[in-house]
Amino acid sequence: MRITSELFVAQLVRRLFAAGEFAAVMRRGAEAAGAIFVIARSRAGEIRLFSPAVQSLQGDTGARQFMEEPASDDAALETRFQREARFDPDFWVVEIETETPELFLEIVAE
Repeated sequence: MRITSELFVAQLVRRLFAAGEFAAVMRRGAEAAGAIFVIARSRAGEIRLFSPAVQSLQGDTGARQFMEEPASDDAALETRFQREARFDPDFWVVEIETETPELFLEIVAE
């Protein structure tokens, strides 16, 4: 059984802060089952977007898994989120500022 999106986001933000990173919830979605997108920005301005993995890539663990999507700049992110909102308006966006986006993936995998 998966934890709710709200609890997952709260844990993610708390764990990133504990690791000395910055995280902010940019958009709140459905408490129980909203999709979660993570924007990872480096201090140099590089942007990486992680979205929920498609079901065919997910294992049997029930854990949330993410895949990276192309994201060149803020305009591309805005366009992506507008498309998502037309499909499913209940999604979450968490933005982190880190030099090591892999840390986010490690936290999610635990």
